[in-house]
Amino acid sequence: MNLKMIVAAWFIFALSSLRMLQADDDPALAKLLQPLIAAHQGTVAVEVELLTTGARFSHRAEEPMPTASLIKFPVMVAAYQLAADGKLDLTSQIELKAEDKVPGSGILTDHFSAGTRLSVRDAIRLMIVYSDNTATNLLLDQIGLTATTDHMARSGFPETRLHSKVYRGDTSIAPERSKQFGLGSTTCRDMIKLLKQLDRRELVSADASQQMYEHLLACDDKGRLNKFLPAKTKVALKTGAVSASRTVAGIIESPAGKFAVCVLTSNNKDQSWGDENAAQILSAEIARRAWQYFNPDGTTGSPMAADLPEELSQGTSGELVEALQRTLNKRANMQLSVDGEFGPGTKQAVVAFQRAQNLPPTGIVGSETWKALGPLLVSDEEVAVDPDKINREVLPVAPADPIQGPPFVTANAWAIGEAKTGKILWHDKGDERRDFASTTKSMTAWIVLREATKDPALLDATIVFSNSADRTPGSTSGLKTGEKIAVRELLYGLMLPSGNDAAMALAEFFGTRFTADGDSAEAKRPTARFVAEMNREAKEIGLKQTRYANPHGLPDNNHLSTAADQVLLTAHVMKSDRFREYVQTRQHAVKVQGPGGYTRNVIWKNTNKLLEITGYTGVKTGTTDAAGSCLVSVGKHRDDELIVVVLGCSSSEARYVDTRNLFRWAWLQRGHRE
Repeated sequence: MNLKMIVAAWFIFALSSLRMLQADDDPALAKLLQPLIAAHQGTVAVEVELLTTGARFSHRAEEPMPTASLIKFPVMVAAYQLAADGKLDLTSQIELKAEDKVPGSGILTDHFSAGTRLSVRDAIRLMIVYSDNTATNLLLDQIGLTATTDHMARSGFPETRLHSKVYRGDTSIAPERSKQFGLGSTTCRDMIKLLKQLDRRELVSADASQQMYEHLLACDDKGRLNKFLPAKTKVALKTGAVSASRTVAGIIESPAGKFAVCVLTSNNKDQSWGDENAAQILSAEIARRAWQYFNPDGTTGSPMAADLPEELSQGTSGELVEALQRTLNKRANMQLSVDGEFGPGTKQAVVAFQRAQNLPPTGIVGSETWKALGPLLVSDEEVAVDPDKINREVLPVAPADPIQGPPFVTANAWAIGEAKTGKILWHDKGDERRDFASTTKSMTAWIVLREATKDPALLDATIVFSNSADRTPGSTSGLKTGEKIAVRELLYGLMLPSGNDAAMALAEFFGTRFTADGDSAEAKRPTARFVAEMNREAKEIGLKQTRYANPHGLPDNNHLSTAADQVLLTAHVMKSDRFREYVQTRQHAVKVQGPGGYTRNVIWKNTNKLLEITGYTGVKTGTTDAAGSCLVSVGKHRDDELIVVVLGCSSSEARYVDTRNLFRWAWLQRGHRE
């Protein structure tokens, strides 16, 4: 989304959302948060409140929204209420049976055997910390399926409802709401009220509130609210995620006091499952901006925050202790573990330092000891410097940018070549071997299509999705174990949504056709044989710097290529009309059949945004942390078709800007005008 679109969306949003703001909302906080909501592609409800003053921001806060696993917070509350009423024993034992196991988040299903026994309290812990679906259902068997909704209604939260057991839709006690909201429903207002009661230790009882708060503090999903907050910030939270809905509610502890945040989203355009999912980034950014607003003047939770103690002694802990330990190691040649815990070892080191400085050996770090230590070292990279010297230093300046030459881009490497021949015309680090992410899948698709050219019936062969394919991490086609699909259809699932799972399924199916690269059992596996064939084909095409280690492009030290090699490969594979058809298809739908005979419709949309612009006809995107954002593209101006490859761009959007700038520059160099 460009700046003009964001501005336009903001004005439309501002006009439409005036009614949604509460009269007592903080206008300055609203000014910070509303643009984030306006830019998000999906339905958003938000409420943020500083618990010490009541300063808050609300947007659609009273509108019922899907909860996904966030409903497990109210389930926990209902369980503790039953325990307080003497109707539930938190120490009673539950036996895990094979039929209790359900898929999805958690650890019980995959890591514990049937017959395992755990307490009700432990089931609650697993439900909150790991969002364990099986533990949740075990708990629901103990408290009753209606207990959560009934307790929430009695407590004044009528829109906070649990509809069924997890992954047990046939148990729904509210079929219509299940269709509308899924597992559960709530409002931001309900969640914030519950969190406020929890903070005041009024939720069930003071003791129960403390236990529930500790469960939420231990939640292992640290990407929703913690992502952009200062390190070691304490956040008591619960999250939820299904394809189109991402939710979170929690209490954030900050120097200015605790503040509660609830972000509920649905109908999200971005339904990916990585850490960079748009709704998850939205939640994290809302938390960051709220933190900055509630903690002005630099109180961002650093070790030097004004509210930290002036003296340190044995038994204290935190980032300031880390800084003390690091400084003692650097300045006094100590050998302390930098763990933030002021234990006996740190005290001994402080005493030794004080004696060396002729200070009273108290083992307590006060003003005189701070002064003797000098500037603290907050990070391992920090070194003692002389500010006056640094401020007088004249830093070198590079020559002015030349007005000739290719455009400046964020890509770490790029190459431009002729589409017909693959001849490299211009490049920058085009021969440098790098990770190249899912651009790998061009070779994967080519191997399949090459075999189909020899035996056209292969395109109509049926692939049964394996469990190993289904469990392949990263971008996905969304197919499940046991589902059946024709090869010709799965190629769309490979190239449009960039399905890593599709790459594995195709490699498993076609790998048996190829010779193993060695005699080991590993080398003889179908996937390994497919990868060996990818490398043989790379050599045949002339890709001198390319080595494949897998069919999908997930990071591997032996999986490398160059921008120049990717130009040559693209020129080769784009000679295939069928390959061209796949990579320039913007969306494709298919019906798949699952075990037992069920069918469902699947739609795939191409990740390549250049296809939205006339003149571009492919080819493949790729993104991993190791590779950065990558793009292989074919573009045509009049009769001049070129290939541009960019590897290691700074962001998903940057790869498109880099690519278009390089195409435009290249066509100008070749004498083209508008």
